[in-house]
Amino acid sequence: MSTDPAPPYWLLISVLFSNQPLTPSLAMTLHQVAFELHQRGEGAKEVAGDMVSGRVVNLRKDVSFGGIAGPAFEAEIETERGSGVVRFVLTRQGLERMKQPPAEPPRPKYLN
Repeated sequence: MSTDPAPPYWLLISVLFSNQPLTPSLAMTLHQVAFELHQRGEGAKEVAGDMVSGRVVNLRKDVSFGGIAGPAFEAEIETERGSGVVRFVLTRQGLERMKQPPAEPPRPKYLN
């Protein structure tokens, strides 16, 4: 059991525009697909899950808004609430955190 929980979605992704409400689960799904695209240098990937389907596109450019900067992505999605578009940035802070190796679980302490 790891004591290092997954980073919160607002650390990993900054939403620039969305015409659909973004749940934490949906934000993490979009982040995961965008992170894979960024790591592999690919242009687009389908996304599918229990509550979403669609396509995430790597816009292949970095954007900066005040203190938030990173690679830009756009997703066209279908959810139970209908179709939508989400434009977002993977934050530099989030990218650095994803590159770190996962923390090792604490070793048990023995009394004797």
